[in-house]
Amino acid sequence: MSEKLEGNILVTGTNRGIGLELVKQLAESTGEEAHIYACCRAPEGTRAEALRDLTTQYPGKITLIKLDMSDEDSISAAVQAVSEQIGAGGLNLLINNAAINKPDIPAPLSATGKRDMMDVYETNVVGPFLIAKMLLPLLQRAAEINSPAKGDKMSCRRSAIINISTLVSSIEKCPETFDIAQMYPYRTSKTALNMLTRCQAEDFKRHNILVTAIHPGWVRTEMGGEQAPLTTHDSVHGMLYVMPFLSNKDCGILLDWQGNRIPW
Repeated sequence: MSEKLEGNILVTGTNRGIGLELVKQLAESTGEEAHIYACCRAPEGTRAEALRDLTTQYPGKITLIKLDMSDEDSISAAVQAVSEQIGAGGLNLLINNAAINKPDIPAPLSATGKRDMMDVYETNVVGPFLIAKMLLPLLQRAAEINSPAKGDKMSCRRSAIINISTLVSSIEKCPETFDIAQMYPYRTSKTALNMLTRCQAEDFKRHNILVTAIHPGWVRTEMGGEQAPLTTHDSVHGMLYVMPFLSNKDCGILLDWQGNRIPW
């Protein structure tokens, strides 16, 4: 990577898949002063073993934080824990990666109920809304500390929120993707996340905080399935190549993992 992310970086949903790979590649690629806050529901659980191994492999670089994105009290406690450790440093980058998909793919209309819709919305939309709201003072602090002498005011190395979205959130492209998997709860929640991205972009630009949504590609994970063409390594490598180059012009839009714009 010719450009690197730096500073304090918080990633949600890090015990497996894309989130775990984000922590791994961030730990590998960032400098000595960078610190990664890796959040997941059960840092001490069996499903977080690979994440704990990374903390051993990169001592002092990663802090594990307990975080359930469907629980407001858990989000508040996680933000408090991060705030106490960061102190006056500010938060440079929030990557909202945690998400759920219910019911199982292809999630047709016949198998989908109200509870599925509400559970997915709560985690995929309300969670990112709350954590960004609570972390806003830390993001503002980072933006103030790292004010550039010239050029674009917004960047992921200064202060930014990256909401991990998806191609299937695109209303315009729905006719092209719907037959693959209906996924009513997941699709509609990610479309709502896109609107959250637009709202935050408009609201936070006065603080010089960049807000962008990124589609990681169809990735071979527990959620993406074995038929997915992309590995987590290639997806994350692409996203981490794109992120350092994001600037004012990219605020409030949806990009793919290679930096190409996706229509709403």
